[in-house]
Amino acid sequence: MLRRLGWLIGLSQRSRQTKSLDAHSYVAARGFKPVLMVDTVQEIAVYLHTFHNLDLFQQGWYQIKISMRWEDGDNNNSRGIPSRVVQYEALDPSSNDSSGVWKIDDKDNSFLTQPFRIKYARQDVRLCMMVSFTMPLQRYEGPATSAVILRFELLYSPIMEDITVAHSDDCPASVHDFRIPPKALSGVHSYCPVHFDTFHAVLIDVSVHVSVMKSASYKRPAVLSSDASSGKNLASGNSRSSKKAFAQIAPADKLVSFVKALLGARDTLLEEMQRLSKAIDQTIDLSEFVSSMDNTLLSDSTGKSINVEDSGQGKQQNNLELNASLDLESEDWLHNFSKEHLSRTFHLLGTQLHYLWNTFLTFHRDNNTKILEYLRDIWTKDRRAEWSIWMVYSKVEMPHHFISGVDDTSNHSSHRRVNTSALKLNDPAQVAATRAELHRRSIAQMRINNRAVQDMHIFGDPMRVPIVIIERVWNAPRRTFSENSYMRHVDKIDSSLLSGHDDESGTRKHNNSQHSGRELKIVVFVHGFQGHHLDLRLIRNQWLLIDPKIEFLMSESNEDKTHGDFREMGQRLAQEVISFFKRKMDKHSRYGRLKKVKLSFVGHSIGNVIIRTALADSLMEPYRKYLHTYISLSGPHLGYLYSSNSLFNSGLWLLKKLKSTQVIHQLTLTDDPDLQNTFFYKLCKQKTLDGFKNIILLSSPQDGYVPYHSARIESCQPASFDNSKRGVAFLEMLNNCMDQIRGPSPETPHHQRVFMRCDVNFDTTLYGRNLNSFIGRAAHIEFLESDIFARFIMWSFQDLFR
Repeated sequence: MLRRLGWLIGLSQRSRQTKSLDAHSYVAARGFKPVLMVDTVQEIAVYLHTFHNLDLFQQGWYQIKISMRWEDGDNNNSRGIPSRVVQYEALDPSSNDSSGVWKIDDKDNSFLTQPFRIKYARQDVRLCMMVSFTMPLQRYEGPATSAVILRFELLYSPIMEDITVAHSDDCPASVHDFRIPPKALSGVHSYCPVHFDTFHAVLIDVSVHVSVMKSASYKRPAVLSSDASSGKNLASGNSRSSKKAFAQIAPADKLVSFVKALLGARDTLLEEMQRLSKAIDQTIDLSEFVSSMDNTLLSDSTGKSINVEDSGQGKQQNNLELNASLDLESEDWLHNFSKEHLSRTFHLLGTQLHYLWNTFLTFHRDNNTKILEYLRDIWTKDRRAEWSIWMVYSKVEMPHHFISGVDDTSNHSSHRRVNTSALKLNDPAQVAATRAELHRRSIAQMRINNRAVQDMHIFGDPMRVPIVIIERVWNAPRRTFSENSYMRHVDKIDSSLLSGHDDESGTRKHNNSQHSGRELKIVVFVHGFQGHHLDLRLIRNQWLLIDPKIEFLMSESNEDKTHGDFREMGQRLAQEVISFFKRKMDKHSRYGRLKKVKLSFVGHSIGNVIIRTALADSLMEPYRKYLHTYISLSGPHLGYLYSSNSLFNSGLWLLKKLKSTQVIHQLTLTDDPDLQNTFFYKLCKQKTLDGFKNIILLSSPQDGYVPYHSARIESCQPASFDNSKRGVAFLEMLNNCMDQIRGPSPETPHHQRVFMRCDVNFDTTLYGRNLNSFIGRAAHIEFLESDIFARFIMWSFQDLFR
């Protein structure tokens, strides 16, 4: 009885060895496939920091559900398993804004946060918890070749009297998927913002941390010495025979693959920890670990050294020196090891990784806020390069003056004439659409293969993502030999802005200004014809993500009043803006003197005309000095002269005849027999654009509601070759607008005003064949129903929106 009891608790080595041999012969005799006892797992930790409510429509109880699976597997056998949950900060138990506890659903191996209540807009809920998933790797017999799909689900339940939360897991309110590519599974630490969709506009600050681990550390802890960093005395006499059994079961090639995977994961994790430590200025003491971690890797079980040139056997090496001496991309040097030594090395590396991973989780728990801020900054910089797949950059010269038939430019005038003649037969809108379509086809041939966590809202179907062509327009310098000319360095200024990268001095200046004084930043959003004050909420939400401190006004003064005179609409908007401005000034003045005030405008369709009319009003004169950034989404700045959409023109003619709408007469410049007395002609002569430091004009060649040239404030071919009074009036309007943009930027006359034209080309296959797409309305409305194009532009040029 004692002998049997000793065998059960592991006191009898003889019985334990016999049991192992018997099990091996039992498996071989029955033809079963041997179980691979040496194995690895994928460890993916998801840290939830804060839930920011940007624009949820409904109050109630919300909950976040997290799950993950292999991309190439089925839903049952390829799911990750929650292995640990850490609550970084204790929630207030007396608060009525939380109910219940977090839980793990065994049905689909998902994790659900504690339910929390959302009561108002721009509400923040601190979650401060980390859940770690393990992903099995047995199916790959080595490093993973499939990506991992990380899913976030937003669950909603209405508020009940007894505060009972009854979520419906089967039908989440919204879902946001991310893809962790195979290259990132060896080790990555990344910020991962969760937005859900346009009807559930939130931001969850999430960071994802990935590494490869030894699965044995989760099944059965090995007998290790107290020195976990070096793994000394790991292979004793009794455990050595067990390792031999492991080596007999696991083929040498698989052992080599596992060792290589763990070695790469260890060095990646160590490098990332050192990088994070330096970035947040918090020390991680890993000197002892680094000095001893590779002592046994280059010696086999017999004590003989493996001949590796300049490897420095017998000396203490850090991981960088080891990588320099050994080619980790090649497995040749690992094949020199025996199976027994490979098995020991595997367990040694697994122990080291387990030690490093736990050290990192402790370090993250103590510095989670600083690490998240650093990863968010890195994410912001990386997005510029990643989203450039769908963005085309160019830089063009602004003509000094437009005249009939040719642009009056100081240089290459003959070349301009040739190009104008050559393009006479081509519609500029069609040329722009063709250019975007060719770029879209080139994306279909791209193979996107990087280490970044991919947002499936964008990468789920790259062919459906809008193509954005950014045209940076710069003021062409007239020929000058002055060394003091401010245009002397314009190429340097424009090239840095065009690429979306800010110079370090500008960044430091921005950071210093934040600490040296307070700023009041107001953004006014103005809807279009028969629009709603929330039409531009998607643009507003993106602006809030870039700068959460802005004060925004969703204009309501002209809602249901867009059929009248533009002058009346502009005056109502001016009064609304001034009232809002004064309230915010009074509020902020209570907390001290403001260093700077910035007033920005965003308009859609004729909302842009209303904005310019309001700025021309005498009521706005004291506030023009605060103007900062202006975004125009498909605005008819030059009216509807030379509109090429015959079907839409017929509709405008019918509206004028049946309803005699004043705004239609003004848009078509038929409100006065003399073109120079029309509303639009007079508006273009007034200073409405020269006060802005940044002007961004968004247009779409697919938009049939607003003439392409009018949205871009540029000439068109019919006007260039029209010598009638109509053509002359149009070019005068155009030149008056461009003269305002061409002038120096206010307060900084030595710098050019930022002026960009952005062509947005939507995927027309999404519209189908219907009336909206036929008359060109679909693209006009898509500016309000999609925010991907705004995300591309605004995050690529963040300084324009701060």
